[in-house]
Amino acid sequence: MAGETRIWTPIDYEADGKQSDCLRLPHSTDLSAYGWVPIPLVCIKNGTGPTALLIAGNHGDEYEGQIALSNLARETRHHKVSGRLVILPALNFPAVAAGRRVSPLDEGNLNRSFPGDAAGSPTQMIAHYVCAVLIPMADIVVDLHSGGRSLDYVASALVRPGRTAEEHEKLLRLMRLFGAPISFISDGTGGGGLTTLAAAAQEQGALALTTELGGGATLSKAGLALAEAGLKRLLKDQEILRDVAVEPASPTRFMTVRGHSAFVYAPSRGIFEPAADIGAEVLGGQIAGRIHFPDLPTREPETLFFETSGLVACRRAPSLTERGDCLFKVMADIDVGPDQVSHA
Repeated sequence: MAGETRIWTPIDYEADGKQSDCLRLPHSTDLSAYGWVPIPLVCIKNGTGPTALLIAGNHGDEYEGQIALSNLARETRHHKVSGRLVILPALNFPAVAAGRRVSPLDEGNLNRSFPGDAAGSPTQMIAHYVCAVLIPMADIVVDLHSGGRSLDYVASALVRPGRTAEEHEKLLRLMRLFGAPISFISDGTGGGGLTTLAAAAQEQGALALTTELGGGATLSKAGLALAEAGLKRLLKDQEILRDVAVEPASPTRFMTVRGHSAFVYAPSRGIFEPAADIGAEVLGGQIAGRIHFPDLPTREPETLFFETSGLVACRRAPSLTERGDCLFKVMADIDVGPDQVSHA
């Protein structure tokens, strides 16, 4: 994360009031030699108090968080805030504008790019700015995700395991307050590992919560409602929005993902026929689905099975698959102690 950021903004994070503008991401092209790419930014500050960094559009094809944060930014008046809200509803704006998981500028996956590089590609520069400028001012970080084009997810919240028992308990409390139907603990070993925004936030001592609110490149009304209600509960608890009306959080089910055996992957290219829905309870050895081969119509479909028992957390949305595509992920119930860690 060495180097001084090249991104700049006219927003003064220390000034009271409500400011709406953008980060300016330098990007030189054939038709814009000294140009920049806008990344929408809203800062709402009133006096002293904690800071919440609220992010969506880390992946551009995940929509519930983008709308939830836009609504929050539009509706919140600065005199109702105690402390500071820093809101970025479209953090990876090039990907958001393209409706893609990765940036069309450099094919960068932002949530696999932390802590970033001040002199790197556009995606690496965004990650660096978040780590160098935004996270250090934050007490709590919320990164709103969904399944995007490729996956449909059960509505859930997730955290990394706390580094201490005290931090772990604080993170569990955040998930209870957010109130998703499912909450799971993941160290990201099977996915983003230490390259995610949540990992970068934890490294700097901020409490970080991530979500999965739907998927399939569409909008889940239930996921949007959960994002809006859960954010308000968190912000009221942090005393940043003291007067906001909130509904009590629903009970949450704590779960984890037990290694690579919890996943079902496509072994071949073909058309995926699922045999289970997201949220379904499945058993190890149960049929997960079939891969069909329309280019070889006399070939028998290939049958796939779940290796482990549990709840189907996500399922592939597109029917056409390539070898290695994730088709399912299964989660198992856990006791919420500090030693319970996921590897997904």
